[in-house]
Amino acid sequence: MLTPRKREFLFDEITAIADEIRSYNISSEEIDQAIESNVSINQLEALNFARLIDSLETEPNKVFLDSPDVVSERFGMRVSLFSARNMRVKGIKGMAKEQLDKGRMAAGDSKRISVIAEHKADAVYPVVSSASIIAKVIRDREIERITDYLGVDIGSGYPSDSKTIDAIKDNLTNEKFAKFVRQRWKTMQIIRQARMNDFF
Repeated sequence: MLTPRKREFLFDEITAIADEIRSYNISSEEIDQAIESNVSINQLEALNFARLIDSLETEPNKVFLDSPDVVSERFGMRVSLFSARNMRVKGIKGMAKEQLDKGRMAAGDSKRISVIAEHKADAVYPVVSSASIIAKVIRDREIERITDYLGVDIGSGYPSDSKTIDAIKDNLTNEKFAKFVRQRWKTMQIIRQARMNDFF
């Protein structure tokens, strides 16, 4: 919803006031390996959200998650299960929550972090909007780095971008290019199928 220039400006403003910022770049190879192991992208994201939370030097009272899962509580529960920290997910009731709480308490972790997981939380909570801006700027910079490295205009990297699609079509046999593209990406599979059927 923001221009790249506005995001860059806000990036500097956010980093100036944030106590801590953590990010993790999930590589295309890591995503491919996860999919081959029947690990969903949502599960992979939950695992890395948990790792980032665990890496914080400060102990947060609350964690706000922008859930990629439309069942937000399920994503919150996944993050809490992967995390070494004691968490209580808003909206989770019943036996699963009780068992999780007992397990954490048995491990000697008495303080519980409240987890608020919501779909499109970046439109509701300023702290999630800020995290979204940070992530987007880091992603934009990574796309620029890859473009410079390859010497190929790869566009935004999104499947809706014709520059991205054309770059993939033109570089299907380019090994240097391939390491930046998820081989098990549905868009890549469609392009390969079209090439096999001589559609382009």
